[in-house]
Amino acid sequence: MAEQHTKSERLRRHLVDVIDQGLEPHSKLPTERDLAVEFEVSRLTVRRALDRLEHEGLVYRVQGAGTFVAAPRITKSVELTSFSEDMRTRGLEPGSSVLVTETIPAGARLGAKLRVSPSDDVFHIRRARTADGEPMALEDSYLNPRLFPGLIDNVGGESLYRILETEYGMRIEWAEQSVHASVLEPEQAELLDAPPFSPAFFVSRTSYDAQDRAVEYAESTYRGDRYHYEFKIHRSR
Repeated sequence: MAEQHTKSERLRRHLVDVIDQGLEPHSKLPTERDLAVEFEVSRLTVRRALDRLEHEGLVYRVQGAGTFVAAPRITKSVELTSFSEDMRTRGLEPGSSVLVTETIPAGARLGAKLRVSPSDDVFHIRRARTADGEPMALEDSYLNPRLFPGLIDNVGGESLYRILETEYGMRIEWAEQSVHASVLEPEQAELLDAPPFSPAFFVSRTSYDAQDRAVEYAESTYRGDRYHYEFKIHRSR
């Protein structure tokens, strides 16, 4: 057993060296069978090495497709910041591609989130968010037209929060947010240039102003290979 762990660690270090020497993100690694033959070890030993690399965030697996080199992950803390602010603090240039702008009936679900009647209209803005030109997330934002007349005609690549503050004098002060694990559906994966059914984070957030008015409800899907969430936890007194 100890010998198996040693062989597994040697293989892990070799693969780390290969990745560090310049393998591009999303490059496919050799199959478990090929690695077992090349290094004269068992498939179980190969699997253990790949498990370690996946746990360390260096590779990701896609069922039926293989093991791929993971891109460096972006740490997302639970502070109230926009996507653009997050990227700039990490030295990355944020960008947006507007996919949908429309006015739709709120319905029961969105009406409850934005505190409007289900029969009221809401703005829907869907954007693909990028960092240094690389797709990172899909974001669906819903807003009350009464608070932001004409907004839907002025949305581009800039920060939505900045538009709300500079054009409408609306500053977001706090938010309710939930995060859960998900996978990318084929359509989402194509837009994010990632493998179908690869891991993702689904984030829903309702943002409020200083008067506790619901300003925006947003649903965002982040690539799991590029993000991880970081929490600070304090013991209650």
